[in-house]
Amino acid sequence: MKRITNLLLTVTMMLAITLTIAVIPTEKDAAIYEDTLRLHILANSDSESDQVLKYRIRDKLLTKYGALLSTAESPDGAKEKIIDLADEIERDVEEWISDEGYDYGCSITIGTEWYDTREYEAFTLPRGYYTSLRVMLGNAGGQNWWCVMYPPLCLNIASEETPADDAVSGYTDEEYSLVTSKGYKVKFKLLEFFSGAFSKNG
Repeated sequence: MKRITNLLLTVTMMLAITLTIAVIPTEKDAAIYEDTLRLHILANSDSESDQVLKYRIRDKLLTKYGALLSTAESPDGAKEKIIDLADEIERDVEEWISDEGYDYGCSITIGTEWYDTREYEAFTLPRGYYTSLRVMLGNAGGQNWWCVMYPPLCLNIASEETPADDAVSGYTDEEYSLVTSKGYKVKFKLLEFFSGAFSKNG
């Protein structure tokens, strides 16, 4: 009887260890922070018109620059490209604002920004520090909008013609599995806990 009990305990421990190892994030999982370029748009205010403008600017940004970044060969290449385009993006946004009949401007920054866990229709991203294109419209005092510019996971918001396979081409197999997995929550909690150790930005 004692021998059977010890065997059951051993099997249970091995199973627990196997399950634990399965959800422990690896450095490849944690690379999600380095390989994602987020988009953060801050509306001028919470008025209905300013919120409508925010979404129009979003669509224009995703259509022009999201599509452009989708041709980048790597996450680092996408970040370098967006830095080079920062002045052009600001000019475009100011022109789009004016074309819509508004008299305020905008400011653009590219840097590291903290994001909470975000669940989207087809994917989820863990909380942590990401490189972020921050677009501040007017006083930037209104509700925000967040998504992803690279890989172009949010491009279909502005264009339904974007193939899903193209949208995730910037992620490794491990990263794609991580953000699209239905059972992400346990691994995310561990990843978020260790993110400071994994991420260069932490």
